[in-house]
Amino acid sequence: MEPVAIAAVVAGYLLGSIDFGVIIPRLRGVDIYTQGSGNPGTTNVLRAMGRKTAAVVMAGDLAKGLAAAAMGDLAAGEAAGFASGLAAVIGHCFPIWHRFRGGKGVATAGGMMLWLEPLLGAVLLLVWLTLAYVAKRASVASLVVAAALVPGALAFGHRGWSLVWAGGAALLVVVRHYENIRRLLVGAERPIAA
Repeated sequence: MEPVAIAAVVAGYLLGSIDFGVIIPRLRGVDIYTQGSGNPGTTNVLRAMGRKTAAVVMAGDLAKGLAAAAMGDLAAGEAAGFASGLAAVIGHCFPIWHRFRGGKGVATAGGMMLWLEPLLGAVLLLVWLTLAYVAKRASVASLVVAAALVPGALAFGHRGWSLVWAGGAALLVVVRHYENIRRLLVGAERPIAA
């Protein structure tokens, strides 16, 4: 990997570590780690603080994934864009600025796709919103979208390292949903509005 690509990946991780699910609530006097599930993600912010705050958090997380992918793509090409996007997802999940206590990476991965394959990214976002609304469980929507990411990228012509890095992002999202999967299997997953 070229030095400029490595720099973009490092920058992607640091950018991903800016956790809007922690920062936005903190600006409003709320420690999100003490609310609900304690997860600094959009769903927990929605439950704790309402739709407007959750929408700001989701927009910020989408934007950092998009920006990280753009940095890598513009600096060193598509594969570096996917690598930098993956780095942002890792940063979101394990943020250096927040004691490595982060979210699940869904919106950040979505932002990565909005830059690297805009139509696919928009479709995945629409699918996520629709499933979250219908199923009333963000985890179901997140897992379906994560499972569709690599096949979608493949269908749009991405190959090689681009698919490897995209797969890494999708896999990390699934792994971060381990507890949600366990609760889904026993019928104990909380609905979004609960």
